[in-house]
Amino acid sequence: MAFESLSDKLQNIFKNLKSKGRLTEDDVKAALKEVKIALLEADVNFKVVKDFIKKVTERAVGQDVMTSLTPGQMVIKIVNEELTALMGDETTELKLLPSNEITIIMMMGLQGAGKTTTTAKIAGKLKAKGRKPLLVACDVYRPAAIEQLQINGEKQGVPVFSMGDKQKPLDIAKAAIEHAKKNDNNVVILDTAGRLHVDEEMMNELVEIRDNIELTQTVLVVDAMTGQDAVNVAKEFNEKIGIDGIIVTKLDGDTRGGAALSIKAITGKPILYIGMGEKLSDLEQFYPDRMASRILGMGDVLSLIEKAEQSIDQEKAKELEQRMKKAQFTFEDYLEYMGQIKNMGGLSSLLSMMPGVGGKISDDMLPDEKQLGRVEAIIYSMTKAERNNPDLLNPSRKQRIAKGAGVDISEVNRLVKQFEQARKMMKSMGGMMGGKGKRRRGGFNLPFGF
Repeated sequence: MAFESLSDKLQNIFKNLKSKGRLTEDDVKAALKEVKIALLEADVNFKVVKDFIKKVTERAVGQDVMTSLTPGQMVIKIVNEELTALMGDETTELKLLPSNEITIIMMMGLQGAGKTTTTAKIAGKLKAKGRKPLLVACDVYRPAAIEQLQINGEKQGVPVFSMGDKQKPLDIAKAAIEHAKKNDNNVVILDTAGRLHVDEEMMNELVEIRDNIELTQTVLVVDAMTGQDAVNVAKEFNEKIGIDGIIVTKLDGDTRGGAALSIKAITGKPILYIGMGEKLSDLEQFYPDRMASRILGMGDVLSLIEKAEQSIDQEKAKELEQRMKKAQFTFEDYLEYMGQIKNMGGLSSLLSMMPGVGGKISDDMLPDEKQLGRVEAIIYSMTKAERNNPDLLNPSRKQRIAKGAGVDISEVNRLVKQFEQARKMMKSMGGMMGGKGKRRRGGFNLPFGF
């Protein structure tokens, strides 16, 4: 996960600060020197780090902080505020014209940054908001890009306009806008060509589209894994074409994430979204304050709630909760539950948003993915009747299930035994959970208390 290493280092630095009680100016400067090193190692731009540390130092060694009852916490609060300011202070939305007009968005970026996939992700988000987007295949140099856009457009339920790879991108864009007018599409998203590096031909093509079409927004897609190169690319695109907003992809990978911290300060342009996975739903609105909280290990409960509300069927969740209380939980329910967890990005993604947990969860503390896969294979090898009524599982049925899942029968026996024990535990807890007037309140509930 991006920022994991940075988050660990910052949390350790601040833990030491808080443990000291009273602070001297030297204590603060020594801690901020460590913060500076941690940011540089995370591939944050040197000038950005220098300015950031200067601002934090000026505020942190002030009289109000040094004489406060909890100076360590005051320093952390200042770092949190400056980190948020560094990434943009406030959330910036994608600019859209009124729905009776056509919004035209030009997507730009280098090859390999995930631009075409991100373009389809944006279309899906806009469709969910009630817009009628049209995807336009303007990358005439990479035939696979046209096909990729068509496949992803179909998955999102969004039409794709293409004229093949023999026409000029500007002509395709103009024809697409006319098509949108006739077909009641109110958002046109141009997927332009990328190159392996910034070159004159690509820039001229983008300038031609910009100068001949009334664009509403120009959006640059950059790859977080390229570090400072992503910042340099953003700077070049902004100087030569002009960009209105940035989408940073691959922030779910093993990357230092410095681009996300540097890009706003260097270009002055806001980050609109962040890509957190390969799935077409893995695109998150960028909230600078929430990202700062995640980095500092304070969690991101608001994003967790939003993710749950988008991914979880509330009625099914309530029904499942009642079944658990009455010990009527079945293997079918388990599959439903695991599906909801996966829709929310998996356990590690959810735990990273919990206050005090982010950055402290190592792989060996999470359930083994292979083991979970074997459990699912065993359950899928059962008939629906067996999944809904585990009492049917006699020795001959278990033997058949083991063979179907490709596991030893001892694994099937172990799973069934664990399942029975869990049901007994739920039954004993049911009385405590279901008492009159004791029902939990909250915006959402997840099975097993996640």
